[in-house]
Amino acid sequence: MHQPTVAPQANRDRPLWDVFCRVVDNLGDIGVCWRLAANLADRGQQVRLWIDQPEPLRWMAPGALDGTIPWIEVIPWKTPLPAGLCDSLAPAHVWVEAFGCHPPDEAQHALKQQLASGAVSPVWINLEYLSAESYVERSHGLPSPVMSGPLKGIGKWFFYPGFTSATGGLLREADLGSRQAGFDATVWLRQMKLPASPAKRVSVFCYEPAALDDLLCQASETNRPVQWLVAPGRSALAVHQSPATEGLQTAGCLHYLPPLPQQAFDHLLWACDLNLVRGEDSLVRAIWAGKPFVWHIYPQHDNAHHAKLDAFLDWLEAPLSLRRFHHVWNGMNASASHWPGWDVVNEWQGCVQAARSRLWSQRDLGTQLIEFAFKNR
Repeated sequence: MHQPTVAPQANRDRPLWDVFCRVVDNLGDIGVCWRLAANLADRGQQVRLWIDQPEPLRWMAPGALDGTIPWIEVIPWKTPLPAGLCDSLAPAHVWVEAFGCHPPDEAQHALKQQLASGAVSPVWINLEYLSAESYVERSHGLPSPVMSGPLKGIGKWFFYPGFTSATGGLLREADLGSRQAGFDATVWLRQMKLPASPAKRVSVFCYEPAALDDLLCQASETNRPVQWLVAPGRSALAVHQSPATEGLQTAGCLHYLPPLPQQAFDHLLWACDLNLVRGEDSLVRAIWAGKPFVWHIYPQHDNAHHAKLDAFLDWLEAPLSLRRFHHVWNGMNASASHWPGWDVVNEWQGCVQAARSRLWSQRDLGTQLIEFAFKNR
């Protein structure tokens, strides 16, 4: 149910943003959009987050659906929306449609009426998917006229996150560095009732890679004990179906995690020696973690993700061993031996930290979005 706007949301000193999000699958959309909303709120903005599947926010961002997160209001995006809802809301200064989801028809019709009455059009931004491919720099910041619908002829803008200074950058909280510096992995692991032993720890957040069975077996056969910390959902199901599961459970090396709030997921990555991540949000968080990671990119039926993965590995300046492991993990080639050994994995950390340093010197996505929006008003 839509929560009434509370007094702080009406603060005229805080520009108002509408962020529109449709959850396609796997909750990556909502993960990015909530981090964006929180980032904007921390930077002096107020946000209405329109989302068609808000329930995951109960564990992802506790308090979000209760209206207790300052400067963020969650609006369930039902089809159709409640009659008169859009007419009752204050006009936003900025519209952000995440991943080309298109704002609801009711919101577009309400805006058309407001414009006819002399209102100023919001800056309409199409926040695109993250990629390291060359088209991102060429397309970032380009105008894109609306070609159909009630707002035909209105202008909007492409905004591309990315890994270079010629793109929109990545989401990064202003206090990220200080939070990482003050993080104690041993304390956090004990709070989570997870082993805080000297054993190597691997976080598992993946789809269903064909190499998973061999990885679990080969990495666990080394002389170094490994604790596997497995995210719920598809990751847990894939691990549970592996032939290696029984032995790992018997040895006390397999731990199925509950759904984690976003900050706790960050802590998981900070506490591990290798992070197996997937999608967009967790890739960015793995980079900021500065630990060795392997990215399971979202598979596409035409294998377009292969070029996208290689473009990212080129930007990362990944050593050959890391590139090969990514190719096997993403099904781009087969190998009888998937696990390179901990000595090789440890060497990957230098590559990741160098990439993180390059990104840290660039402006973050939240800062750039705010500057872009108000430059174009």
